[in-house]
Amino acid sequence: MKVIKDSVHDHIAVDGVARELLDTPALQRLRRIKQLGTVSLVYPSANHTRFEHSLGVYHVACEALEQLGIEGIQAERVKAAAMCHDVGHGPFSHNLEGLTHRHTGRYHDDVHGLLAGGAVGEVLRAHELDPDMIADLVAGDGRFGQLVSGELDVDRMDYLVRDAHHTGVPYGTIDHGRLVRELTFVDGELVLAEGNVQTAESLLVARALMNPTVYSHKAARISKGMLRRAAATLLANGETDAETLSRMDDAELVVALRGCEASASLARRLDERRLYKRAVWAEIDDVPGGIIEAEHASIRRFERDIAERASVSEDRVILDVPERPSMTESTTRVVVNGDVRRLGQQSPLVDALRAAQYSQWRLGVYSPEDVRERVGRATVDVLGLDIDGPLVRDVRDGLYATLDQFAE
Repeated sequence: MKVIKDSVHDHIAVDGVARELLDTPALQRLRRIKQLGTVSLVYPSANHTRFEHSLGVYHVACEALEQLGIEGIQAERVKAAAMCHDVGHGPFSHNLEGLTHRHTGRYHDDVHGLLAGGAVGEVLRAHELDPDMIADLVAGDGRFGQLVSGELDVDRMDYLVRDAHHTGVPYGTIDHGRLVRELTFVDGELVLAEGNVQTAESLLVARALMNPTVYSHKAARISKGMLRRAAATLLANGETDAETLSRMDDAELVVALRGCEASASLARRLDERRLYKRAVWAEIDDVPGGIIEAEHASIRRFERDIAERASVSEDRVILDVPERPSMTESTTRVVVNGDVRRLGQQSPLVDALRAAQYSQWRLGVYSPEDVRERVGRATVDVLGLDIDGPLVRDVRDGLYATLDQFAE
């Protein structure tokens, strides 16, 4: 057994298959990948890693397994999946996942190949664990996969608390101990036991508050957009391929971006935190239908059209279109009066939080400050944005009072 001091859970005892997995290259690589990608450009202390998080998820999984009375080989499978659940992440965590997925067809939780080969596969087979079965758990398949990836998963119970701790914001401080203690299975579904509607709501509220404050902070979104553009340029110039990029760590990617002439300028901007500014920051009702659902090729075409109309080079325009607001936590299942109900059916908070998400949604267009006004005007014309919206109107008129009160 190995006991590790953790900043969130205090002491974490690691033994069995998890202890051996800990020292494999695939797990050690996670020490060099930031949990929150470029968010440290907003919150300087947010430098925690996927390795720390993996330890935390393993620890919470052990608590959940004990609470649920799951032992033996099935418990070992879940522990292995919890420890390995993030080995598929590329550099800067989720920031480049859309880019690599377009080239490889895989997201970070598709880890079948990674778990079957190398040292991880050897460790799993030495403990008579099937790597494919562990990979299925990582993807959330089956009864016990819900513990690793689902509405009440141990992943969420760790990252909310850990991200809040390292950013210094108070919004993610859920009572994970209560959540774990109240977990139970009903007809094969992982649910919270009777009397825990408020417990489920706390998870929902924490995620809803962390999103605009941390995960989708304006500077985090801008830096993420710049990083994506730089990495896409790296691939387009043949400096590497998507498969190799996806297995890099943060430092390896930064070195590659600096070393490629086409991406070096963006890399320097990120190094020095000279971020692009918002040329447009449009509310969801100001955006014509079809743009939000547009595929990557269409987004790139919009960027080229905006750049052409603004008479700037393509690399000076980044169009950032988030997905429509969603709230998967609202499907969390809770026992109420003996019946299993979805939180969205039971809690009046869900509708209020959905409305808040809707009002917080923004389409962003980013550019260097010296061309921001031109890019903003061009964006309104190319995308056909509703110029009656206050944020968009200010761009059309060249008046930035509304934008500047939010700008870095």
